[in-house]
Amino acid sequence: MKKNKFKLLRQGILYDVIGMSTAFIPGIGPFLDIFWAPYAAKKMSDMYEGNTGKVAAAIVFLEEILPFTDFIPTFTLMWIYTFVFATAPKQTVQTIEVEVNE
Repeated sequence: MKKNKFKLLRQGILYDVIGMSTAFIPGIGPFLDIFWAPYAAKKMSDMYEGNTGKVAAAIVFLEEILPFTDFIPTFTLMWIYTFVFATAPKQTVQTIEVEVNE
């Protein structure tokens, strides 16, 4: 991934705050989600490439369009998945041969 991971984190937190803020606008907040959901999905797919980006875009679209789910920080969770869990070093089994002299 060519993008700076901390820039992606800052961007993701900003998008999460924008997505959450629509829940606090009385009356028109839920209607703003109709416009925000496709935009957020597009931004998610731009930020993260490949199939994981596509899946995350679908998840963020559903999270933003469904009522009462605006509090979920989807962009931040995707960053944590990408840079903490998916990049964790894989454990490999190493065989050590030992000779015993009798």
